[in-house]
Amino acid sequence: MQVTQTHIPGVLLVEPKVFGDNRGYFMELWSSQRYAQHGVPASFVQDNLSRSARGVLRGLHLQHPYAQGKLVYVAAGEIFDVVVDVRRGSPSFGRWYGVTLSEENKRQLYIPPGCAHGFCVTSEAATFIYKCTEAYHPETELTVRYDDPDIGIPWPVQSPTVSAKDAAGKLLRDIEPERLPSFAG
Repeated sequence: MQVTQTHIPGVLLVEPKVFGDNRGYFMELWSSQRYAQHGVPASFVQDNLSRSARGVLRGLHLQHPYAQGKLVYVAAGEIFDVVVDVRRGSPSFGRWYGVTLSEENKRQLYIPPGCAHGFCVTSEAATFIYKCTEAYHPETELTVRYDDPDIGIPWPVQSPTVSAKDAAGKLLRDIEPERLPSFAG
């Protein structure tokens, strides 16, 4: 597999080896030993799956405390996946990284604890799967506005479908600093 460090510390683009022939293909989705060698932690505690239609935008979400690291991928369809560094003291605070994840390219993205995460569906529908390093704690969840002008993400959908919670997210500059995680270096 090939692992590329992005411009946000700890955010890794993973391109697993895919073995294919006329019958289809095989790929390893997760191996604690192999992924740990590339900086992806070996302790995931929860797997989640979501199915969304074209134009649905989910995010930007994080938990603090109980920050979740996530390994994300798409089983069917295509999404534009985004990570925003909201860790106080990080050299890339407020910067974002986006990548297309799809059934076709089979890429995965590792998002370290303390970063906000979101995605939008660019195909007719998408099945999105992610592993988490921490259980879901709704009382600690934060939502950063997906359309925060200071972050400036050029989402590839017009008039996205968002939840009431996501529409009510806060601008990053309006979140009290103590509510944000710290960068561990």
